[in-house]
Amino acid sequence: MKSHNTESGNSKMKKEKEVASMNKNESTRPSDFIREIIDEDLRTNKYGGRVHTRFPPEPNGYLHVGHAKSICLNYGIALQYGGLFNLRFDDTNPSKEEIEYVKSIIEDIRWLGADWDDRLFYASDYFEQLYDYAVQLIKKGKAYVDDQSADEIRETRGTLTEPGKESPYRNRSVEENLDLFGRMRAGEFGDGSRVLRAKIDMASGNLNMRDPVMYRILKATHHRTGDKWCIYPMYDFAHGQSDSIEGITHSICTLEFEDHRPLYDWYLNELGIHHPQQIEFARLNLSCTIMSKRKLLQLVEEGHVNGWDDPRMPTISGLRRRGYTPESIRTFCDRIGVAKRDSVVDIALLEHCLREDLNKRTQRVMAVLRPLRVVIDNYPEDQTEELEAVNNPEDPSTGTRKVPFSRVLYVERDDFREDPPKKFFRLAPGREVRLKHAYIIKCESIVKDEKTGEVVELHCTYDPQTKSGGAKAARKVKGTLHWVSASHALEAEVRLYDHLFVKANPEDVEEGSDFKANLNPNSLETLASCWIEPNLTGAKSGDRYQFLRLGYFCVDPDSSNGKLVFNRTVSLYDTWAKIEKAQRKR
Repeated sequence: MKSHNTESGNSKMKKEKEVASMNKNESTRPSDFIREIIDEDLRTNKYGGRVHTRFPPEPNGYLHVGHAKSICLNYGIALQYGGLFNLRFDDTNPSKEEIEYVKSIIEDIRWLGADWDDRLFYASDYFEQLYDYAVQLIKKGKAYVDDQSADEIRETRGTLTEPGKESPYRNRSVEENLDLFGRMRAGEFGDGSRVLRAKIDMASGNLNMRDPVMYRILKATHHRTGDKWCIYPMYDFAHGQSDSIEGITHSICTLEFEDHRPLYDWYLNELGIHHPQQIEFARLNLSCTIMSKRKLLQLVEEGHVNGWDDPRMPTISGLRRRGYTPESIRTFCDRIGVAKRDSVVDIALLEHCLREDLNKRTQRVMAVLRPLRVVIDNYPEDQTEELEAVNNPEDPSTGTRKVPFSRVLYVERDDFREDPPKKFFRLAPGREVRLKHAYIIKCESIVKDEKTGEVVELHCTYDPQTKSGGAKAARKVKGTLHWVSASHALEAEVRLYDHLFVKANPEDVEEGSDFKANLNPNSLETLASCWIEPNLTGAKSGDRYQFLRLGYFCVDPDSSNGKLVFNRTVSLYDTWAKIEKAQRKR
């Protein structure tokens, strides 16, 4: 078998660069219990000084942010210790697996920044070897063919307080089991008519050890092996042996597999093959979010969202489409750390990590989402001037841009009140405000719709001596508004996204309901006629911007034929930053 433990000089140099970029904080990162285990294994030379991890997704759905935590952990450990990292698809259930999922998973992991070099594998690569392992266990008297149905096996499994009952087929001879297993492979029997079970202990306190199923008959076409096989290994049987074949040293998985570890160990010990160490950590639970591929698939199939990459979904593809950066997700995974006990992380922390990243990198632009027309009566009708605007005050190297200013503008409708409340410092009759990068204007009169009474236009005057940056620009007013020139602005559609669920725990429902009862009916608001400054002409799908005073936005792939569509990535309001600030003051 091909060795997976060598590394070329070029690959090593590439890894050194990745260490600097993806895990730049590893040297200062506090240790965790997983790294302490690895440190001890290296001290004792348990695996010959090797560290080899993997990420083993099942291709039965799209990856979500919980998987991102596992990817960052496994890949980050491999980088930190100068080891290797594999991507392996545990494709043992063809009835639920699709090539679409394989492609999306590869794209998502690459986007996050992980690199498996030439170590892309599939459990289906090992089907012949896994079959041979099963035969080996049969010959040892450690596995048998059971004719019971799935329901009968379930009924005789026992409970946490009562032992299971042995199958009437448990004591078949080795010869009979070998014959039946070979005929199962040959396709002689129907789906579900027989299974191969490990022969362990039906009285074990761990239900996973009560003669678990190793193989089932499933006459379904596999996305890689076609119709070559009609029996498929169960996940618990394929998983540990695949780790062993690949030379994995540390099989890092989530906490729900802790009770499966004795079975993982049993298979490897009985087969007498390379034995990786399984280590479990707490999975990521995020408030206002569902982290079940089965339930996410339900949302997609029932039309509650517009596909796996809907920006409201916690999938990596959904987060990418919404405008998240891989750096922000990696920072988030780093900050939540690695724990042994399940907990729920506030989604505000994820949003905070995103804001921190976008604040440093995104260009500031002006956009008006709910436009109100403003006419500056004392500004020349045929005049346009170019005003200088800073691209990003956090990064002076980004320079400035020119923004057109003219007699007719749009401002946000919420920035005007005919009868303003106390401490409202924006536009109102007789009041002055500064237009960002421009002049101070004063509202002189308003125009209303005759039928509805709605304010449709403001008439203002400007003070030409208050141009931003000018000698008399220092005159102070309390309010500063963003705006766009009506004759120059680009029309755009803007989609405002909110959390998909109204409760922090979507599973908190009344009896008889399910998690969908907590879906947020206002998770998406679409604004059809918004206006964006003309500097965004030519903006491409995935480009990110900060719309001044409104939040961070990303160009959606639905943009076409010159019509831009923007997704609101996240608002400017940051509850987590306030929490951190309060904690620092204590």
